[in-house]
Amino acid sequence: MRLRLALLITFGVVTCADAPGRTPDLALVGARIYSSPTAPPINNGTILLQGTLIAYVGPSSKVKIPKDTKIIDCRGLIVTAGFWNSHVHILLPGLLHAEQLPSAQITSQLEAMLTRWGFTTVFDIASVLQNTVVIRKRIESGEVVGPKILTVGEPFWGKGGTPIYVRGFFEANHISIPDVESIEQGTKRVDEQIGAGADGIKIFANSIEQDAVLTMPLNLAQPIVAEAHRSGKPVFAHVSNNQGIEVALDSGVDILAHTTPSDEAWSLAFARRMVAARMALTPTLTLWEVVGREEQATPNAIEQGMRKAAGQLNVFQQAGGDVLFGTDVGYLSEFDTSEEFRWMSRAGMNFQQILAALTTNPAERFGYSKHCGRIMKGMDGDLVVLSADPGRDATAFSKVRYTIRSGRVIYSGN
Repeated sequence: MRLRLALLITFGVVTCADAPGRTPDLALVGARIYSSPTAPPINNGTILLQGTLIAYVGPSSKVKIPKDTKIIDCRGLIVTAGFWNSHVHILLPGLLHAEQLPSAQITSQLEAMLTRWGFTTVFDIASVLQNTVVIRKRIESGEVVGPKILTVGEPFWGKGGTPIYVRGFFEANHISIPDVESIEQGTKRVDEQIGAGADGIKIFANSIEQDAVLTMPLNLAQPIVAEAHRSGKPVFAHVSNNQGIEVALDSGVDILAHTTPSDEAWSLAFARRMVAARMALTPTLTLWEVVGREEQATPNAIEQGMRKAAGQLNVFQQAGGDVLFGTDVGYLSEFDTSEEFRWMSRAGMNFQQILAALTTNPAERFGYSKHCGRIMKGMDGDLVVLSADPGRDATAFSKVRYTIRSGRVIYSGN
């Protein structure tokens, strides 16, 4: 009976694959497959992709691959679900004025900053909305190769709140983002941006100015967040200190962008308040190392700041918070993700927790978990093939051999 069942399963897959018009388009063969952060790995596994979806995942011994299927030999390689980067900026000069740019240029820039590192979906949390929507449409049409892009478009800050560190860039590239000076103005802009294609909203609970940190008044933050929530959209908050976190908590923000190493360490009780408010965190640890170098801080001062940021992530993780992987790339020009994985590991996150931050956590947080974030039959064909095992070393998450989105290879390394 067991033999018969095994034969039915095996030949059932073959029959389905060989049916007219249903031959798999791509097979990844011989891989070690991490189908989710909680499932045991499949050794010598095969994944069949049919169109944009996964048609089979399981042991190679239980499936016969039709002769017309394209095969990628994954012996010695690792496969996970496609990565999310939940903190990027579509703001590099090579992506601005996208309606005038050749497709090859946009594809090349997106590869360098995103697809090269395994990202099949990204959340852009500050850019020029109209420009980002143009890029997204060109990707969706197939004209440009790139990840799925979710965006907040232009962020919201209070009067005089344009951060000092982006003013020169905005002026040089003719970008104008208005201050929010009233509740009516803020809520109206929320509705306009969502109507124009924004998938979320971002507030600057803190803005770094010349000689101070400007904090958004709670009576302005609350109605902006509430208006976004009325449309079912998540809200991100940029914070620079713990006072900004208090504003984010009291206004109902969903995702905290950054830790706050320039302020006091987070207590477990403080982190539990964030978790109780269902607030997720994109830690962007590498940012603080880059900022330290730009400010010509000593190596010792940079290390101390990094340890504090990692400690805040550690406490948040202990409290049971949802961590979303994010790098702030697009503001940062350092594209390599290995340092972020190294610091997440130093912060106490294990392999499964980091994989969740890259896959299941953002898929669930942003409403895509029914078809994205895990490797299962019927799920989106978004995959990453790695040349080393992140179960042994977290930096292996940066060693990407192939990035596959919707069943199509969008990046192929050596």
